[in-house]
Amino acid sequence: MSMKRWGAAFLAGALSVGLSVAASPAQAHDRHGGSAVRTVGYYTQWSFADRGIPVRYLVENGTAAKLTHLNYAFGLLDEQGRCVSSDPVADYQRQIPADQAVNGRADRPGQALAGNLNQLKQLKQKFPKLRVYISLGGWTGSAYFSNAALTPQSRAAHVKSCIDLWLKGNLPGAPAGAAKGVFDGIDLDWEWPSTEGNAGNVVRPEDKQNFTALLREYRTQLFKQGLKDRKVYDLTAFLPANRDALDRGYEVAEVYRLLTFATVQGYDYHGTWERTTNQQSALRVPEGDPTTPPDSGEIVVDAHIQRGAPRHKITLGVPYYGRGWTGVTNRNNGLFQQSTGAAPGTYEAGFEDYRTLKTLLAGGTYRLYRDPEAGHAWLFDGTTFWNYDDPIELERKGRFIRDRKLGGAMIWSLDGDTPQGELINGLHAGLHRR
Repeated sequence: MSMKRWGAAFLAGALSVGLSVAASPAQAHDRHGGSAVRTVGYYTQWSFADRGIPVRYLVENGTAAKLTHLNYAFGLLDEQGRCVSSDPVADYQRQIPADQAVNGRADRPGQALAGNLNQLKQLKQKFPKLRVYISLGGWTGSAYFSNAALTPQSRAAHVKSCIDLWLKGNLPGAPAGAAKGVFDGIDLDWEWPSTEGNAGNVVRPEDKQNFTALLREYRTQLFKQGLKDRKVYDLTAFLPANRDALDRGYEVAEVYRLLTFATVQGYDYHGTWERTTNQQSALRVPEGDPTTPPDSGEIVVDAHIQRGAPRHKITLGVPYYGRGWTGVTNRNNGLFQQSTGAAPGTYEAGFEDYRTLKTLLAGGTYRLYRDPEAGHAWLFDGTTFWNYDDPIELERKGRFIRDRKLGGAMIWSLDGDTPQGELINGLHAGLHRR
């Protein structure tokens, strides 16, 4: 198709939904090879350096073949709201040795693109249907989103800087366009508009309307860039489970209309910021849960639908990690009991990857407990309690997503799975097995 005809078809699709920058072409590209359900996984900037998990790991344990989308986390914003790389070494400078490279060839000194971005490029070459997004923000990286979204001028400058850095691939210190073609879209992980997330975030009451305006600016500029590149660029966002944060920060129906799809927080319902042990990601509220208001995957999904979210755009988050407490009263198998605080963890207190939690059972001191009706599992040794999802629970969540006709599952984060891909196999079975 000629550029003129392609552009006309793109614009016709845009105008058909009443937007100057159509969502419908992006949705057409969101069919992920004919599959009716998407599987989105976050691969983090620090997975390799801190956890020893290179992108190649996703090939070797079978994850990459089962993903439809991969979000690379995170790009950051400076105080003026412009997009920046927080770690150029990890992103595009570190030379990856042959035994850790997706294509089995070592990076060479002086090549235009190295680091994680080059590995993602190789991953796309190996799995050409995989769509890869740059994810902006995160819990510790959302400080300046409010500044970026504040005015028409700041929104335009922010989006322009992000397109230039991540889509045009103009990386500081690298040849022009070195990373072009790595990313197929942008994922916004602003935690949270109009509601303080991490301490120190800039928060304004007008963030709610400004977030919608920011999405419109993204759609405008992504559409124009897509015309130039003869490509559809997607736009997604991570949205909260907390209903107060959802109501204070989002014009929900309009936000969903502007997004290709949304990923919805399906975890961290409870954690060691509370002293009482509890589920962090159950599908339904367990019997005896003492908290008010209660949280569960079912409650969160229904809350988004009630506020105007179409089911096919809800991509429910699932965790590849657990939350843990210690000094726990030895009653009720540790569930809903008082603790003295967070259990020790490899990377942070009260947090542990599944691939590590799995090894606790082999030691013989922990027992595994499960609530099949609520849909959650936990480990308890009489003192320390870990709530987590194993392959059985992830298969259950996959079935829930399929049965509720939701858009798919989102994984935080891919480095938590085992070398055998036990979690992705369980989730995939639930999403696809009839």
